[in-house]
Amino acid sequence: MIATAPRVARLAPTAVNAILADVRRVQATGRSVVSLMRGEPDFPTPTHIADAAVAALRAGRTGYPDNRGELRFREAVAEKLTREQQGRYDPATEILATTGATLGLYCALTAVLADGDEVLLPDPIYDAYRSPIALAGGVARFVRAPIVGGRFTLTVEALEKAVTPATRVLLLNSPWNPVGTVFTRAEVEAIAAFVLRRGLTLISDEIYETIVFDGHRHVAPTGLSDEVRARTILVNSLSKTYAMPGWRVGYCAAPSGFIQAMFLVLQQSSRGPATFIQDAAAVALTGPQDAVDRMREEYAARRAQVLTALDGIPRIRILAPEGGFFAMVDLRDTGLPSNTVRLRLLEEHGVVVAHGSAYGEGGEGTLRVSFASGGQNLAAGLERLRAGLAAL
Repeated sequence: MIATAPRVARLAPTAVNAILADVRRVQATGRSVVSLMRGEPDFPTPTHIADAAVAALRAGRTGYPDNRGELRFREAVAEKLTREQQGRYDPATEILATTGATLGLYCALTAVLADGDEVLLPDPIYDAYRSPIALAGGVARFVRAPIVGGRFTLTVEALEKAVTPATRVLLLNSPWNPVGTVFTRAEVEAIAAFVLRRGLTLISDEIYETIVFDGHRHVAPTGLSDEVRARTILVNSLSKTYAMPGWRVGYCAAPSGFIQAMFLVLQQSSRGPATFIQDAAAVALTGPQDAVDRMREEYAARRAQVLTALDGIPRIRILAPEGGFFAMVDLRDTGLPSNTVRLRLLEEHGVVVAHGSAYGEGGEGTLRVSFASGGQNLAAGLERLRAGLAAL
């Protein structure tokens, strides 16, 4: 027998992979299944971006990339951040190209955490944060975020109660997966003041930044002040904004000391995104943004479709997301565990959603419904979901 390292025991399968195992079991019986679970845009990558990748391939841009990231891409990231008032960054020393936001988060956590250091996480939160924290030697410390006024809310009071002498990092995600909250400027300012007061490092995951609704705006903490920027690692990717999930290209922006430490981590496991992909990513960031606007408009229409389809079901309340492409269904009045409901919906009605408890104790009593996919898939899934929820 080959013994595995003790650290592996600290890891858990992601909610998506665990749910997919149930889906395969149901499909093996011959029953049809419609998925409202995945966070993968169903739009094709905009043509001008794909064309840029093809042109780069034909130009022979297939060698090893600069391990820190191609300079053209890093300059495009710096230009984007300046344009959107998210802070000014030196592309030579303060930006790092990564193979998606996942690797960026891993590099940030590994570079910042010592063994036993705590990371504050809102609860509920994207479950895939937990294992990278464990791999980096850290300890996840969850901060309960209750539903107030129809939205999940993270307060400074809750953060202050959760912080301990071992706390080193606050990991923030806005728009917030899975719950759809977009932090207001006042909320971001209050959270940033807490970070400064407690001497923490803020890791800000901004992957859903462009998908916002009803006048809400994404506020990057790095744009608030030089003091906040100095303690923040910004993590992002092109997967959601430009419908490029399979391209695996992202970036981090932070003061040079953070970036150099993260670069040391990154170079042990990655050469970075392919050169021709970084060329296309630079075009995505600096080129026309019409496609981004069109996708946001389509997501808004799908959001309205979800809210309408699930309205008026006894003991069920749908929380209108302020951003992202997930809607939370509040079924606490049924008294049923969210995973029980999730399994019944799958096995009896053939619709796949994620149970809120997969994202932490604070998500119990809710379901996450994705509208990343539209058209007939969304229509059929919502029909089955409404029937299943009404049957509760």
